[in-house]
Amino acid sequence: MLIGVNVDHIATIRQARLGIDPDPVMAATLAILGGADGITVHLREDRRHIQDRDLALLKAVVPVELNLEMAATKEMTGIAVRTKPDLVTLVPEKRKELTTEGGLDVRSQKTVVREAVRRIRNAGIPVSLFINPDIDVIELSKQVNADMVEIHTGLYANARGKKQESELKRISIAVKHAINIGLHVNAGHGLNYFNVSKVVSIPGIRGLYIGHSIVSRAVLVGMERAVREMKDLIKEASGRI
Repeated sequence: MLIGVNVDHIATIRQARLGIDPDPVMAATLAILGGADGITVHLREDRRHIQDRDLALLKAVVPVELNLEMAATKEMTGIAVRTKPDLVTLVPEKRKELTTEGGLDVRSQKTVVREAVRRIRNAGIPVSLFINPDIDVIELSKQVNADMVEIHTGLYANARGKKQESELKRISIAVKHAINIGLHVNAGHGLNYFNVSKVVSIPGIRGLYIGHSIVSRAVLVGMERAVREMKDLIKEASGRI
């Protein structure tokens, strides 16, 4: 199972002083040394953390999958087509949110999303949609010609007890349905060292995309070790399937 490490929060720390440290590009190389199969960055419209220069440098130096998260806007689509990351994940974006609050509303933005998918795929770049674990939205993702979906795991991550088990079941059903209609499936948001194992146990997930929990641990133990510990957890959980 692929693990993609999101280095946005390294850039968040840098932008707090508008300086040059810490460098998300350097963090990405350390994450790869720790076993990351991919690097994810979200280039937001307001450039609150990752900057255009970061994306260009990562494209030049990262030897693993580079996943660009972005809004389905003309500006961002143009950047994706020029930069040519290995994967584009279309996500919802609101200026005042601290982090992505839910899945992409494909239903109300179907025309916009379809056009963004068309332009990006025509440039030879696979497209994923970050969506809630909803069967109808999965069907719509297929209709707009996405190659894959990333199931939003935030509600599962924030729940406890029976509610968490219920959310895990929703994710499992969504993953199975997406695979059955020919979509590749990833998962992410809110996953950490304590809740990731149960998601790993769901058959068919291509990759997990994790950022905040890894960067938080990296502040204390270093990026390479933080990624390696997450990678070991995923391997251990995979072995129990």
